[in-house]
Amino acid sequence: MITRRACLGGLAGAVLSLDGVCAEPQRTRLVAMRHSAFPYDGMMPGGVTPFLDSRQHGQWGHTSSRGGFNTQASTYSDKRSLLHVPKAFNPRKPACLVVFFHGNRARLEPDVIKRQRVPVQLDASKLNGALIAPQLAVNVNDSSAGHFWTPDFFARYIAEAEHHLAKQTGHPEKALAALPIVIVAYSGGYYPTIFSLEQGGATQRIKGVVLLDALFGEGERFADWITEHHKRVFFASAYSAASKAENLALKAYLTRKALRFPAWPVRLTKGTVCFIDATKAVHDDFVSQAWVDDPLAQILGRIVLPF
Repeated sequence: MITRRACLGGLAGAVLSLDGVCAEPQRTRLVAMRHSAFPYDGMMPGGVTPFLDSRQHGQWGHTSSRGGFNTQASTYSDKRSLLHVPKAFNPRKPACLVVFFHGNRARLEPDVIKRQRVPVQLDASKLNGALIAPQLAVNVNDSSAGHFWTPDFFARYIAEAEHHLAKQTGHPEKALAALPIVIVAYSGGYYPTIFSLEQGGATQRIKGVVLLDALFGEGERFADWITEHHKRVFFASAYSAASKAENLALKAYLTRKALRFPAWPVRLTKGTVCFIDATKAVHDDFVSQAWVDDPLAQILGRIVLPF
């Protein structure tokens, strides 16, 4: 007998391989995008150092502080994005787009879909939202943002994703283009997130930010963005011991700015800024098991639409 949880847990693999009773190929797809984080042959932030900074054994690549040298071909060339829509998704009703930036050492199918169960958690949350998740650096310790470093790229990326979602769902592209955006970042996903927030070209559409054990840098930039925009957006940051210090520092800074933080769980709507202490959780498992099982489902389920 196939249990409901077994069906949900196997959904991601089923929708791609089209085997088993859970198969719904129209709802979950990996789509090659013209606008993608990689390949990227531009400059690093600051405009001094090229991203492709070294050539070894005849192949150009990038050297990161934690991941060492990796070739463009093996690590920085996957143009795919994960697109997923819950069965009841309807952009004509109050709805949103959920953009998920994965962390280090991740790939879309084995990690975001199967291990972290991000599409399944969106379904379980009952949020009327569509999921968009770009592949970043493939399976290495590198948080590079690629084209998300480029001004206005985030908006162009979203526009192309909406085009694919329209074909995937049959809903009008115009309806999708009117939806607000919630960005969710896990771990190293904080880096493309902050560039998307600051210069991505979709400032007014972004209505919420969720960090899942993701505040490992750029704390001052996140603090400035929250201070400027908190009255019209929500911000939620959950943390294990791994990012506790950075989260407490951000919380202290925002306290000095006279922001107040309701205890979790709360309804996530504009003006909400909250922190979730999950210091007993394991960082590597944080998306699927933190203060509760399927924490992303709980957070998405607390979002109040319309914004």
